[in-house]
This record gives sequence, C-alpha cells and structure tokens, in this order.
Amino acid sequence: MIRKVKREIRVVGFDDGTFKFKAKGEKVILVGVVMKGSMDVLGVVTRWISIDGLDATDAMIDAILSSRFKDLRVILLKGITYAGFNVVDVCRLSEETGLPVIVVIRKKPNFEAIENALRKHFPDYDVRLSLLKRGGPIRELIPGKLYYQAVGVNDETAREILTVTRRNSLIPEALRLAHMIASAVMTGESRKE
Repeated sequence: MIRKVKREIRVVGFDDGTFKFKAKGEKVILVGVVMKGSMDVLGVVTRWISIDGLDATDAMIDAILSSRFKDLRVILLKGITYAGFNVVDVCRLSEETGLPVIVVIRKKPNFEAIENALRKHFPDYDVRLSLLKRGGPIRELIPGKLYYQAVGVNDETAREILTVTRRNSLIPEALRLAHMIASAVMTGESRKE
C-alpha cells in the first residue's frame, strides 16, 4: 500500500511498438521504462508480445518479477490493449506483482465500437471484453485530454502518482519514453508521443 506519494516514486511504464501490416500472431516489442518519479531513468525492460494475442499480461509480469528492479511501487500502462487487441488483465497484473496498476488513456474509449470490433474479429471476444471491463471505471484527470483507471490504489493516490510522474507531457514520463523506445525499435526511429 502506498501511504505517501514521493516525488521519487519508483514506477515502470509500459508501451508497445508501432506496427503496420503485420499479421495476427506476429511479434511486437513491449518496452517498460523504470523511473524515479519524472526525472531519473533507472532502466529498461523488454519483452516481445503477439499481435492480437493474449500474452501481454504474462510478458509484463515476467518483465517485472525477473528484473533487478525490486523497489517498484507502481505499474503505469499506456492503455489497456497492446499489439492490437492483446488485452492486459490489470487485476491479475496487480495481484501477481503486488503492485497497483494505473492505466493512462488519452482519448475516452467508445466501448460500443470496441465491443463491435471484438465480436466481428475474435472468436474469444467475450474473454477480451471481460478483461477490458476489469480495468474499472474510467476517471478524468485533465478534462477532455487525459483519463485513467486504477487497480490496487485509491483515486486520490492515483491522481497524485500521475501528477508527480509527469514532466513535459500530458502523460507520465515513463510512458512517454517507453513509447519512443518501442517505436524506434519497430520502425528505426522514435515517434512523437
């Protein structure tokens, strides 16, 4: 449990690499940037995950538990889906790592459109839909610009964590850097967040 949010809170922020024209089952990089607050990068962890698979949760758990970073306090996710519709089980991620999970969302999702897409393209749509719903309610941090979901941490603490881990961007610095590194690995050049 987090009692007081310090500016140097140790977080890991995950994002995946940009991909175009890859088939279901092909691999995309998953990058986790470990930071002290919003200022110091302590390290990077990587794994490969399947496009439209269901292995993102396992990859994140493995990356965290097998890393040398034993003083992490929070997991930050840039959305709840990776590599297409590879949906993270945020409750399981929190339980198995013992860390709270905060999902950062730039654009409020249209759940009706997501459900329709899942029904159309995935025989296991009900599993993926149930994982999406496990993230809990979507809350607004910056009106119209930034939303989040929190598992294993109360709303007030989640807001504090998001505030102290941001620097020059709407999103936490660990997520901004994870995005840049992952897109550089996949395309040869980092993309603007």
